[in-house]
Amino acid sequence: MTAIAVLGVHGGRVPPGTEALLAGARVVAGGAAVLDALAPPGARRVVVGAQPRAAVDELAAADGPACVLASGDPGFFGILRALAERVGAERLAVHPAPSSVALAFGRLGVPWDDAIVVSAHGRDPRPALHVALRHPKVAILTAPGNGPAWFAARLAGSGRRLAVAERLGLDGERVLSGSAEELAAGSFAEPNVLLVLAPDADGARARSWPPRTPERWALAEDAFSHRAGMITKAEVRAVALARLGPGLGDLVWDVGCGSGSVAIECARLGAAAVAIDDDADAVERTTANARAHDVPVRVVNGRAPAALADLPDPDATFVGGGGADLEAILDACAARTARAVVVTLALVERVAPALERLRAAGLEADATMVQASRLRPLGGGHRLAAENPVVVVTAQRR
Repeated sequence: MTAIAVLGVHGGRVPPGTEALLAGARVVAGGAAVLDALAPPGARRVVVGAQPRAAVDELAAADGPACVLASGDPGFFGILRALAERVGAERLAVHPAPSSVALAFGRLGVPWDDAIVVSAHGRDPRPALHVALRHPKVAILTAPGNGPAWFAARLAGSGRRLAVAERLGLDGERVLSGSAEELAAGSFAEPNVLLVLAPDADGARARSWPPRTPERWALAEDAFSHRAGMITKAEVRAVALARLGPGLGDLVWDVGCGSGSVAIECARLGAAAVAIDDDADAVERTTANARAHDVPVRVVNGRAPAALADLPDPDATFVGGGGADLEAILDACAARTARAVVVTLALVERVAPALERLRAAGLEADATMVQASRLRPLGGGHRLAAENPVVVVTAQRR
């Protein structure tokens, strides 16, 4: 069967040396505008729209030389995946142009071999937002309705620097930089790429690259500054983290954060994290602990549930302890959490009401008591010293 040439287009041109492939094609596929500009006379045109399946099927059935014109690098969030799945990679001759992400970073003079690239095209944009809140160098392929202003409004207060690269390689190319607050009210031409950068993202490669799961989690209590043992113990934290399941693309709330140990561990595992507490000392301590572990954690000084109102909805929520407002907090968290709510309780009398509130919100809830004993020296030997038992309540949305 005849090969299909897949040509990246940049600056109104195909890659040097591929002009003959385009000129000899009997069937040419691409967007309407690029076909008007580049399709050779006499070639049958196939317009590739938002749903490329029909165009891919037509290319697969072509009985002569065929060519696909794709913006930038067709293998980078482009049509190449659909083509390869339909006709097989062996039938494709791919000649990429620079990707929009490479061009955007190039315009800023910022290296991007340690960047994370995410897409908001045809999908929930929140995972892309959460990646941008957590990682120091992120490129987001935007989409109408989920454009730069949508992300900028939700990145306000993060300290991130943003850059929007519009119409790269086309007439009207423009790159705008500023804070999230400055760009939230802007309007931007399509297509565009949004870069989200931490203040120190321009310099040396990220200290740990590629990002990986930490070698340890459920760290010992002395890994965090805390007040008189007021911290979620390592064994309980291990169970809570297993139930929360934090990872890349997630946002986790730590309500009543104390030392911030749960929020920080979630951030170490790749999630964006927000820690909330109405105690000023806890806020200061959490901020210092996050800095010591070199992870970004947004710390909110306020009393839940009111302090939760303006926060973005989380994928998972941890509620530490059982204050006077526990039932109201659980109602608020259950209504807004996408996946799981985890609560740790020292008083057994609070377990049944917590389960009742979470189940009433439509979540599947259960509880497990965690009791650990640690080895302690005793004379010439050792004894087992019991830690206070804690009940871990887990509620999941199916």
